[in-house]
Amino acid sequence: MQLLQSYKLHLLQLLLLTVIWRPTPTTAVIEDVLDVLHVVKEVTTGVLKAWDIVQSSPLAASIEFPLMREKQRKVLQRLKEVSRHIDDTEAQHSQYIALAIQSVNNFISNNVPLLSKMNDITDTMNRISSRYEQMQSYETHKDKLEISTLITFAEWTVSPNAYSVHHLMNRLHLTLLGTGNGKIEEQKLLNSSSSSGNLLSQLASNYESAMYVHRAPVLGVDALRNEYFHLVRDLWQYLEKTGNSQNNRDQQLRKVYDSHRSFINKPEMDRAFNDGNQYQILHHYEWALLESKLLNLNGIFYSFKHHLMKATTSNDVEERAVLDLTEAVLRNDKIFSMSQIFQEIEYCMVKQTMYYRAMVKSLDEMCHTKQSPQQFVYSLYTDIALTELKGYTMMEFSWMMLRVYGRGNFTQEAELMRRDYEKRVERTLKLLREVMQRSDRIVYRCDPQKHIKNETYDEVTRLLQGYIVNEVDLNTDDTCRETCDFYQSTRSDSCFKELYCARQPKCTGKIYNCQFVDSDMWVCPSPLNGSRRYEYIEYENGRTLGQRKTCSRGTTKVDSWWRYLFWHCSYCFCLCDEQGIKSDRFFNLRESVADVKQNKVVTGLRFVKRNRVFHLQIQEGQLLPRGSINASTLAWKPVDDYKIFDRNVAKGRDYHTMSYESRSIDLDDIMKMDDNSFVVTGVRFRVLGAHLNLEARLSEFDFKRGELVQPEVNSVWQSNDNTDVSGERRQKLKIHNVDVPTRTVVSSLVASKHNEYIEFVNSGMDKDAAQSTVPYLDIQDVVSSPPVPLAGIGIYYKTRPGFGGFVAPKIITYDFSPHVQVPKNTN
Repeated sequence: MQLLQSYKLHLLQLLLLTVIWRPTPTTAVIEDVLDVLHVVKEVTTGVLKAWDIVQSSPLAASIEFPLMREKQRKVLQRLKEVSRHIDDTEAQHSQYIALAIQSVNNFISNNVPLLSKMNDITDTMNRISSRYEQMQSYETHKDKLEISTLITFAEWTVSPNAYSVHHLMNRLHLTLLGTGNGKIEEQKLLNSSSSSGNLLSQLASNYESAMYVHRAPVLGVDALRNEYFHLVRDLWQYLEKTGNSQNNRDQQLRKVYDSHRSFINKPEMDRAFNDGNQYQILHHYEWALLESKLLNLNGIFYSFKHHLMKATTSNDVEERAVLDLTEAVLRNDKIFSMSQIFQEIEYCMVKQTMYYRAMVKSLDEMCHTKQSPQQFVYSLYTDIALTELKGYTMMEFSWMMLRVYGRGNFTQEAELMRRDYEKRVERTLKLLREVMQRSDRIVYRCDPQKHIKNETYDEVTRLLQGYIVNEVDLNTDDTCRETCDFYQSTRSDSCFKELYCARQPKCTGKIYNCQFVDSDMWVCPSPLNGSRRYEYIEYENGRTLGQRKTCSRGTTKVDSWWRYLFWHCSYCFCLCDEQGIKSDRFFNLRESVADVKQNKVVTGLRFVKRNRVFHLQIQEGQLLPRGSINASTLAWKPVDDYKIFDRNVAKGRDYHTMSYESRSIDLDDIMKMDDNSFVVTGVRFRVLGAHLNLEARLSEFDFKRGELVQPEVNSVWQSNDNTDVSGERRQKLKIHNVDVPTRTVVSSLVASKHNEYIEFVNSGMDKDAAQSTVPYLDIQDVVSSPPVPLAGIGIYYKTRPGFGGFVAPKIITYDFSPHVQVPKNTN
């Protein structure tokens, strides 16, 4: 039976290493564990069968030598099969076991007690392995071994002495699991600390502590709270150590007062609750009641800070003033109760899921909040948690000062208050983390109340524009033998007999998609200083292209004619693709990067047009610890002030020119999906195929320290390389026969998603005489308030049915949810 136990122990070690330390996905670990369990079952069965062979005859001791030799052969054959199972399993998992052992060794190399126990285990396992290898060699030469040799090996293995396998197994068990048995020992194992006698509990405790230390840094307000918790513990320990004698009173007063004065004067404690009335979108009765109490609590704190804590030293503190404060802070009645406010905060925000409702509401009110839903919830939590911390700070200060002035001990009261506070924090953070993980992080601008050109929007001009031209001017033979539909891609190089072609600006580019509407018409030309050719066109058949209104330049009668009685020279309505001084169709391809040497990152985006070139301009700001931005450093980085005809400025390198063949823009969300340690530090456009494609420069940063990590090296240009013909093919958003977007009386809605694209096209013939290029560009600032680092950026399309819509940038705020860390222990 000792042999059976040896197998079990060997397989148990294999199973533990596979389960605990193999760094593979969960499903793979489960499959491997099942494999090991299956082998354990087979091995155990095999050993038992081998044992049955030995015990099958009650007269085994009297079997003659040849029969005993056969019995020996069967036993060793069965053990050979068992040994093969073990070897196969070890070979299958050898890499992972080696990696696990290496990982454990690296972990405990700096822990002397763990290292000592690991050395003991290694020595014991080597001794058992040596016996196992000897048994394997006996199995190999089973036909040549004497019975006495096997008997000697068996006795040596199971004899009750310090060298037997039985003793080695017990030693290994004690080192791994400790002494005792049953549920009591099991509970001891679960509750054991790092000073416990067994290795597994020490490994678990130390590994858990290491994992806790290496978790993502906590949010700013949580770090501030943790800092105060440590301060409070140190102060209470100091008060306990120094006692309550009159001789120590001045020192205690100085210690408590100076420590609190230093803490409450931290810049983070100056943040005002609901600054700017940003939470007015929460139209809930419960929130209204809670908000008034939070504002009241905030007011008490500032009175406490600017009056009682104004003294530069504790010598200037008046005892009566301190006692009046403690009476007000620790008051617990119907008029005011600090502890009751704390309970109402949890009841409203956690139990009534106000954080979740705030997330849903902020999604609908982004135009008002100028924050992503996650950022809104984060700001709400920060304000509430900071206000609660201010109240808790005043209560702790009150308990301590009452003790210093000899009014009582109050240690237990303060301890109970701290425990309640920590439990509320734990419950709050659990809900907050779930809500923030589900919250959207995109910020975009809604339509303004009034569209103003060059202020809220701009437009590509004369990319594809409606143009009236006679068939005779669409071919080099000056003939009228075809119809308008025949001319789908051509040029107009002549002006037959100086007819209407001589009275309108000529299309010097290519002409596309001609069609016949009617023979005769009245044309209302646009003012000469505009980008339109016509205000409207009214045909004799009653059809009107564009909006008929007063024509400032007067209408012009335009009639088709017959030639040689056979050929009708019709006026066609076509699309003109013409580059020229009135055609703004250029997009900047140069990169725009924040001043990373000054630790600045991108915090906002907007389209601007400079010298007829559209740029994606960045707002930059200095990065601070725990995802904050120094608001005083916010500035829009100037765009490059070049002209397309400047020396050393090249098409395709510095700028992109849109045309009929190349007029698409990709609609994407650019960010790292699997790494939260990067923020946006730059943007640029590139031409991918025939599409304008967005790229974002992402740089690694340290969240806790608020510093970019060697951005010159640890930065990458991120993009979506899919096209409409390769990869995960992009889907085209089709717009046709639409009106200009500024004529809608309702706000545009987001109409695109990631991995799509849209073409710039002409506006509708009937609605606008095809005189505009749509979509327009929304040039409003896209920023968050307050500013935060960005995890990504994007381009999207918004519109209303029947209108051309807008192309606009959007920002994706940094994901703060990994930093919502539930405390390790709640006492």
